[in-house]
Amino acid sequence: MSQRHIDVSVLAGEACPVSEVLDHVSGKWSIGILVAAAQGPIRFTELERSITGISRRMLTLNLRKLERDGLLVRTVHPVVPPKVEYALTDMAQELHKSLLELTDWAKRHGSTVAAAQAAYDREHNS
Repeated sequence: MSQRHIDVSVLAGEACPVSEVLDHVSGKWSIGILVAAAQGPIRFTELERSITGISRRMLTLNLRKLERDGLLVRTVHPVVPPKVEYALTDMAQELHKSLLELTDWAKRHGSTVAAAQAAYDREHNS
């Protein structure tokens, strides 16, 4: 067996949990929620206003999912009217830093990727 041989079954076993986690945190709405909550506790209505195009139902579902995943903490304050705030956990703060790094990478290399795509398309669509 060559050194370049890779046991795909081992990779598939490792990739499954990774893919599941990435699916949860890389969704269209999840990223927006994490970014909006990164500056500190934020209320539902503030989240709703800051994430363009999200419905109340979709926001609620995603907040529950992120809370279940251990990325958000939901705090209910015993006041009238009820006050509910969402904040990132330490794990989510770490993820936010990674998202910022990925965003910076995309900004730095976006035009290079677009140029590579255009070159590929010219070469393969001729």
